[in-house]
Amino acid sequence: MAKMIVRLLFATCLTFGGLVAVNAAAPPEAAAYPWSRTLSQGMSGSDVRELQIRVAGWAADSASQTYVAVDGDFGPGTTAAVIRFQRAYGLSADGVAGPQTQAQLNALEDSDGSTRNFAWSEFYSKDGSGFSGGKVSSTQVRENVRRLMYKLEAVRKKAGNAPISINSGFRSINHNANVGGASNSLHMYGVAADIVVSGRSVSTVMGYAKTSGFSGIIRYSSFTHVDSRVEYPYGSQSWYWTS
Repeated sequence: MAKMIVRLLFATCLTFGGLVAVNAAAPPEAAAYPWSRTLSQGMSGSDVRELQIRVAGWAADSASQTYVAVDGDFGPGTTAAVIRFQRAYGLSADGVAGPQTQAQLNALEDSDGSTRNFAWSEFYSKDGSGFSGGKVSSTQVRENVRRLMYKLEAVRKKAGNAPISINSGFRSINHNANVGGASNSLHMYGVAADIVVSGRSVSTVMGYAKTSGFSGIIRYSSFTHVDSRVEYPYGSQSWYWTS
């Protein structure tokens, strides 16, 4: 779903003396990630970890139960994911994350820490609790959702930039119970989403997801469930794809 960002709120209220304009500034903008070096295989660090988060949706060329490890070590899997990302965005595909690749990665980042095509609010629990009331802290949920967003950016790109609707993102424990979710649903951790890609069948969406590092992919009649269960210590940590 295309994202609408409100930068400035302007309110006018009637007082005894007339009209008073009240400006409500938007939250401070977060700077783009400060890449400070060219990254290549054999390197390590927090910047490598951030790179891995951002290319995690480019885990494979064809359906494969594999994912990009977010461990801060630039190995062959990260190199391959960077190459796929570069090809998708028309960059020189050398597996090295230099200035052009880093600029494209930052182009996917929004000023509030979310991503270009997804808003935090799309993933809020639908009972009004935001990212609170789950199985982990709201801070951890937010980070888990951020990682999920980057994978979904890859799915969107593979779908020809078709908009993605989030039917269900994070769920509080109470909301999960109210909708009949599994007792240890990964939605309560912020690592799962139920998605619809505009103009694409469930089978086609599952195909995109199978190259995007998702270890949980479940078919429903009108949407696709995706999650990253093997990357987190929250559940079975085993792959589960339905046909």
